[in-house]
Amino acid sequence: MTAQRIGISGAGIGGLTAAIALQNMGKTVVLYEQAREFARVGADINLTPNAVRALDGLGIGDALRKTAARPAFRISRDGVTGEETSRIEMANAAQQKYGAPQLTMHRADLMTALENAVKPASVQFKKRVKTVKQRDGKVHVGFEDGSQDMVDVLIGADGIHSSVRTALFGPEQPEFTGVVAYRAVVPVEKLAGLPDLDAFTKWWGTAPEVQIVTFPLNSGKDMFIFATIPQEGWNLESWTAPGDVSEFKSLYEDFHPQARAFLDACDSVLKSALYVRDPLPKWFDGHCVLMGDACHPMMPFMAQGAGQAIEDGIVLARSLNDPQFDTVSQALQAYQQARHDRTAQIQMGSRGNNWLKAGTNADWVYAYDAWSVPLVAQA
Repeated sequence: MTAQRIGISGAGIGGLTAAIALQNMGKTVVLYEQAREFARVGADINLTPNAVRALDGLGIGDALRKTAARPAFRISRDGVTGEETSRIEMANAAQQKYGAPQLTMHRADLMTALENAVKPASVQFKKRVKTVKQRDGKVHVGFEDGSQDMVDVLIGADGIHSSVRTALFGPEQPEFTGVVAYRAVVPVEKLAGLPDLDAFTKWWGTAPEVQIVTFPLNSGKDMFIFATIPQEGWNLESWTAPGDVSEFKSLYEDFHPQARAFLDACDSVLKSALYVRDPLPKWFDGHCVLMGDACHPMMPFMAQGAGQAIEDGIVLARSLNDPQFDTVSQALQAYQQARHDRTAQIQMGSRGNNWLKAGTNADWVYAYDAWSVPLVAQA
């Protein structure tokens, strides 16, 4: 297979994961990033054992553990009564069972570790893909600034509003779910006396879209608070838009006092609308392929959005480097076959939001190993 120069649109979590894996395999990679520079944006990131094990294979696991918290348990509680309905031991137990722990951290700390691992010369900033044309086994990429490039393979890792997906399959719009998410970070000392401050805890509301999630950040020094609720009339999709703290607290007045105590500690909050797409039947066309939110954006209720993009990046790199595949198309077909059903199941499961509400079997998600999942050539 002759795919030696690989372009990646989007230097986010998934795109950087794929780039590092490919570079470690000896491939030439160029990352097209629309931002002017890397910056510290976003709030939390929850990396479950499947994602941590994948990142360990890139060699960045030690860097992540320096600032991350390691939740001791994953707990489900009834949001109104406070009754505990599920408890899974994590930390060392997850390390022994799955080969990696759960890590919770600031998203920027994950991005910094990825940015430090990728070859700096491979990243081109202020490059937003505008056109994609395929001729003679090459992908010709045009950018909004008028420049062009040519690669053997183009990977669309450019998110839910993917320009690469639009170029391949035509324009479409993500669907607003009618649900908004609130995010806040508070120092743990403001929460003294509350139970399970070292745990990932999910407080379930009276409807699947209503929840409060709390977990530690920054080696346990801070607590991240994430809450969702249906709310029409707000459709702004943003990492940085402020929300109204008083409104935020009032929406959860029927929750248990311990859950509300987390909200009472918040001095500020961010607010964002949540969007989804249905699973795509096909992720590639010719020498162009999609990954992460570009092909399977999902609700955050299973904490797998970033994890699935990370898994995609590893499996896609392995496919493009596997000597059993004679053509790029064979490699991309094997990647899609290895990833499609799993991500579709998680997409739909995240919408339903009942995973681990009462049960404790997380193995089908946490035990997945992107480095060893079989890659099968099609006849």
